[in-house]
Amino acid sequence: MSAKAISEQTGKEFLYKYICTSAAVQNRFRYANATAETDWVRLAQDHPWLLTERLVVKPDQLIKRRGKLGLVGINLDLQGVQEWLKTRMMKETTVGKAKGVLKNFLIEPFVPHPQEEEFYVCIYATREGDQVLFHHEGGVAVGDVDAKAERLMVAVNEKLSEDQVTEQLLTHVPEDKKQVLASFIVGLFNLYEDLYFTYLEINPIVVTKDGVYVLDMAAKIDATADYICKAKWGDVEFPPPFGREAYPEEAYIADLDAKSGASLKLTLLNPQGRIWTMVAGGGASVVYSDTICDLGGVDELANYGEYSGAPSEQQTYDYAKTILSLMTREKHPQGKVLIIGGSIANFTNVAATFKGIVRAIKDYQGPLKEHEVTIFVRRGGPNYQEGLRVMGEVGKTTGIPIHVFGTETHMTAIVGMALGHKPIPNQPPMDAHTANFLLNASNSAATPATTRTASFSEARTSNDVTPAKKSKAGLPAVTNTVLLLSSFYTVASEECGHRRLERKNQGHSVGMQTRAVQGMLDFDYVCSRDEPSVAAMVYPFTGDHKQKFYWGHKEILTPVYKSMDDAMKKHPEVDVLISFASLRSAFDSTMEAMQHPQIHTIAIIAEGIPEAQTRKIIKMADEKGVTIIGPATVGGIKPGCFKIGNTGGMLDNILASKLYRPGSVAYVSRSGGMSNELNNIISRTTDGVYEGVAIGGDRYPGSTFMDHVLRYQDTPGIKMIIMLGEIGGTEEYKICQGIREGRITKPVVCWCIGTCATMFTSEVQFGHAGACANQASETAVAKNQALRDAGAYVPKSFDELGDVVKTVYDELVANGTIIPAQEVPPPTVPMDYSWARELGLIRKPASFMTSICDERGQELIYAGMPITEVFKEEMGLGGVLGLLWFQRRLPRYACQFIEMCLMVTADHGPAVSGAHNTIVCARAGKDLISSLTSGLLTIGDRFGGALDAAAKQFSKAFDSGMVPMEFVNKMKKDGKLIMGIGHRVKSINNPDMRVQILKDYVKQNFPSTVMLDYALDVEKITTSKKPNLILNVDGFIGVAFVDLLRTCGGFTRDEADEFVEIGALNGIFVLGRSMGFIGHYLDQKRLKQGLYRHPWDDISYVLPEHMSM
Repeated sequence: MSAKAISEQTGKEFLYKYICTSAAVQNRFRYANATAETDWVRLAQDHPWLLTERLVVKPDQLIKRRGKLGLVGINLDLQGVQEWLKTRMMKETTVGKAKGVLKNFLIEPFVPHPQEEEFYVCIYATREGDQVLFHHEGGVAVGDVDAKAERLMVAVNEKLSEDQVTEQLLTHVPEDKKQVLASFIVGLFNLYEDLYFTYLEINPIVVTKDGVYVLDMAAKIDATADYICKAKWGDVEFPPPFGREAYPEEAYIADLDAKSGASLKLTLLNPQGRIWTMVAGGGASVVYSDTICDLGGVDELANYGEYSGAPSEQQTYDYAKTILSLMTREKHPQGKVLIIGGSIANFTNVAATFKGIVRAIKDYQGPLKEHEVTIFVRRGGPNYQEGLRVMGEVGKTTGIPIHVFGTETHMTAIVGMALGHKPIPNQPPMDAHTANFLLNASNSAATPATTRTASFSEARTSNDVTPAKKSKAGLPAVTNTVLLLSSFYTVASEECGHRRLERKNQGHSVGMQTRAVQGMLDFDYVCSRDEPSVAAMVYPFTGDHKQKFYWGHKEILTPVYKSMDDAMKKHPEVDVLISFASLRSAFDSTMEAMQHPQIHTIAIIAEGIPEAQTRKIIKMADEKGVTIIGPATVGGIKPGCFKIGNTGGMLDNILASKLYRPGSVAYVSRSGGMSNELNNIISRTTDGVYEGVAIGGDRYPGSTFMDHVLRYQDTPGIKMIIMLGEIGGTEEYKICQGIREGRITKPVVCWCIGTCATMFTSEVQFGHAGACANQASETAVAKNQALRDAGAYVPKSFDELGDVVKTVYDELVANGTIIPAQEVPPPTVPMDYSWARELGLIRKPASFMTSICDERGQELIYAGMPITEVFKEEMGLGGVLGLLWFQRRLPRYACQFIEMCLMVTADHGPAVSGAHNTIVCARAGKDLISSLTSGLLTIGDRFGGALDAAAKQFSKAFDSGMVPMEFVNKMKKDGKLIMGIGHRVKSINNPDMRVQILKDYVKQNFPSTVMLDYALDVEKITTSKKPNLILNVDGFIGVAFVDLLRTCGGFTRDEADEFVEIGALNGIFVLGRSMGFIGHYLDQKRLKQGLYRHPWDDISYVLPEHMSM
């Protein structure tokens, strides 16, 4: 949501810190917070004024009209405050329908004053600007301030002046107080704008000879502006509405939501309830709550929440396990139900998100069966068949009753089943597999284009009829070209007197949204368009280039520009822009796009744009005649012509819902997910969709219901209209007015979601930012009744929406308004390889195989062990090496031995060949990687690479039964060196301490050292001949590792021998010595050493005698 209420203390803190006014604001920062845990001695020390002043105390928990409720203690000393709190602190209190516990109180200085010094001021946001209300009488008895107060509208982008305030608001204020109040109100308004308030009320504000006192305050801020205001806001806490506790699980999900690009919401309504929901989609989540309440389940509804925006498997798992944990804490005598519902997804891979839910169900299968939980699932969208199959399988394997349904079942039908109002089908009809929709049943791959241009039901004559009245532009016409930006932009041309989606539409896209672009191109192709709708893309993070896409079977190149100006100049035909810019950049890129006169329509996909910025976009769009679809929208679709981004879902849903050709029904919705559900409902009950637009779930959508309904009214091919409204705002009343005045004459089927809100005892913020009623007229119940009274077709519930749509459609067919035409199959569109593989339709040998690491999930996994477990178990570098090299969790002593080997092989001075090469390269100015590689390339049998060879030689001799003397004699006879024996410097009289350290550790910790003992016996023979023929570090590590692999218990004999054979032991030296080589490289760079040239006197020049002169 965007507008969130803050505590009075937070609001006053903002005001005292940042208000700029010539009025003397008194009692700045003189407030104290009291809870049940308050240390009163410490509180008095922190706020000495508590001991010297008379005080006011009141709960600070978003409670309205505290004075009338007797919840304000006035003119008390500190002892009196404590006595007053004794009878109220932690006591349950009823405020309206809400019951809650008083637990947080605000203490402030008492300000004695006469009634005539009290005033009322309020500022709140509207679509057109900000309303400033002022009344010269404030306080508890202010009454109906909406009717009494003076009003001043400050339009978007305009400033408030003291003269305006004085002239229009302060007409009844005494002269001696006008200047102070005018200055304060202007300062308050500037504060309201700068800190992105959406509502700010002070009642009363007291003005005395000393200055201004802010007594009681209520405020809301736009939480989506956090990235703008973070420096001033700090970490803001948003308290829950009174009557609803703040649960740690809600905070956990809110934290997940903040860290995710997806949307994850959870509100606990009644943790003891038996009906739990896990719904995908902001609009769908409201519809399911409505239906549960309509069927009498309001008292048992445990939670409200939603997940959407393609959350990952891990995010879905975390969300699901939170809900399953909550619902399995207390038993219910009737058992419990979990409704896993959702509309038809536009782009979320249903099977992928269901994997997370399935994991959670498996983890909680015991508690779920113990608490007699029955699960009902209904979902549609990309790969939903596989998701439903997996969900059904987990029910069979765990024994948990799980009933699964797809798009063949009405979205909310499972609610009736779950609550016992409808029978549960034994074998629900299942739609065909996703892939079947992509295979044309006819022999012809092409369909005449003329069948796609006109409405499916109307005669195929020209439909270029000029409407009676020019209405605001909507989706571009079929002739247009789209521009896609680093936000996405789409452009449409003028046609038939107003802009709409036509077959020639082309546009620009902003952002590398390749999946969305390919979806648009596939839609163009299946609609038999002559050319792609996407003209270009704008992506400011790379240079100009071409991006490859598919057009049917062939590949095409789409230009990508760094600059929007360049894209506009090179594509003057573009007039639609689809913006996929992030919430942080969507405002700037949209304002930039509107500077180009060729742009007539902009779709803004981003959710979470601050409301103040959205209103500025709307104002400029109105001034320039640009249509805005969004923000927070999936876009819109005109079957047979054009679609925006991911609207309509993937190709299987487009074909299933017959969106490749126009029908007779147009709809407008706020929700993107619910718009896809409308596509499904309309395709099953009528001849199909003519056009559909999701205007977006934000409080101020760029275009309104009325804009699109009037356009539908004036479009001959549209025979009936559907509007899916929701709680919050008053736009639906304009539809009522249009019907009454005769401006809207076509049948209109309407339903406003959010009817459950009036049944809840405390305020619930639904998934959409605009889904919140600020007054009775904004409730869904009131708007549904008003639409019904005006003559619209309004069902009793969303459950009956499809029935009403079918009834109206059948009437239009019966009276000849709609003449259904014969269905025409679409052309075949090839499926992308990646998606076909995701669906399990094809298989291909992998280019690589790996068994040591998996980075695809939420957490990196080493040989089956999550990285968090690696650290939790303190496995160290040796343990990680064991996982990645040997795919085993090695014993602690083995891990320690590996780390010791790395330590002793890390370096052996600058004179050895590897270090020498590294130094020479570093001094030649080469980079780290080149210098390190130069050193590593010297490793071999003669330098450092003897570990494997020593292990092989000693193992072969030992395993063949040779005694040490036989081994030495055989090697001498064959003329071979014994690998791992001999040292240039060290000897039996000058032992290598590295070997001694390792030998002591191995002897003390290894379960067996037979191979090491054999090598030491060989050493005795070789050193008797020459003292420097000792077992060196390479040889020691080689034979000790053979002992480790063979006797640690983690490997078979064959596995141990295989690791030696494939070179694993040399890796120890390579890894260890790399540390030293890097050290030498950094040392040379730090010492600023120049190019190395070997001195002549260290070179023996031996030339042939006949060449020496």
